[in-house]
Amino acid sequence: MRRFIILILLASTVSAIAAESRRLVDFRGRWKFEIGDNMDWAKADFDDSGWDEIFVPAFWEDEGFPSYDGYAWYRLRFNLDKEFDGNTLLMRLGFIDDVDQVFLNGKQVGGSGFFPPDFATAYNQFREYHIPRVYFKEGEENVLAIRVYDDQLHGGITGNQVGIYERISGMELSIELSGSWKFKLGDEENWSKTDVNDSEWEDIIVPGNWEQQGYFEYNGYAWYRTTFFMPWELKDENLVLMLGKIDDFDETFLNGERVGKTGWPNHPDRNLDQFWQEVRAYHIPSELLKPGEENTISIRVYDGFQGGGIFEGPIGLAKRDIYREWEKQQKRQRRGNFLDWLFNEREREAKQEEGARSLWKWLTGDEEK
Repeated sequence: MRRFIILILLASTVSAIAAESRRLVDFRGRWKFEIGDNMDWAKADFDDSGWDEIFVPAFWEDEGFPSYDGYAWYRLRFNLDKEFDGNTLLMRLGFIDDVDQVFLNGKQVGGSGFFPPDFATAYNQFREYHIPRVYFKEGEENVLAIRVYDDQLHGGITGNQVGIYERISGMELSIELSGSWKFKLGDEENWSKTDVNDSEWEDIIVPGNWEQQGYFEYNGYAWYRTTFFMPWELKDENLVLMLGKIDDFDETFLNGERVGKTGWPNHPDRNLDQFWQEVRAYHIPSELLKPGEENTISIRVYDGFQGGGIFEGPIGLAKRDIYREWEKQQKRQRRGNFLDWLFNEREREAKQEEGARSLWKWLTGDEEK
């Protein structure tokens, strides 16, 4: 019985395995590199022709910059030649020692750790950043710029999984909402309203953990806001608002009206359970949407422990039939992942038992044991 319970617990872990992906662009190779720090180096049109070249992935100490600690920048130009099916695009940069800030075509798409003076390393954190489609130039040259700070010992971009990846099980969205949202710490009831002036709020990348975007170790309430234009051709469609995964609780409003919630946003003292692993999919009453106009989404989030915020997609509006098919696909994938794991686990146990029998025979010389 105890073994069966362990299997069930492990199955719940396996069900959370990320969707499969394939690499579209390989970043391994020669990059432009310069030590120092200048925010102009994030711009897509900056002339880096006079910079040194460095191989990625590798510690920069092994590439001609021994004992260097401090700021440095990497730049790379690339094209996406392979076709993809409109699925979620991810940028994987392996591990970066210690802190990074990543720009695609001049727009920040991610970052981990904290630069001085409030330095906090993220050297052991795998870098995977969602790429907002609005920042990506399909069929054209793209410019990637990465600001890195190393405090001591080795520095730079390491790890083999560096490139642009397509998440195979992505969802076809009628309206894509990933990208830059407005963000504010704290909690005010009227922030759900459409007439709130959020022009002075901070910008944040969605999806993306807020601790990786300058709000290290913040636990508590925060609000997200964005607007989108709804085309007339979607007027008669049944739509679902997809907000991916949110750490931990959320309460979501469309044009000032609540359309859904997950967890206990009004009772942060309650058990967090596994709400952060639940995909948010809120069905939208058709009368709330304003075709041919701007619509406002406001999301109240409470995080109680580590992480925080809207950290995983899909983010946008999907037709209901497409959402249902995607949901079925996710369930099939989770079942498949569990069955694959169970088969491999049993195969591993069988090999261990066979090895133990062989060892016993060798130790005792008894071929009958």
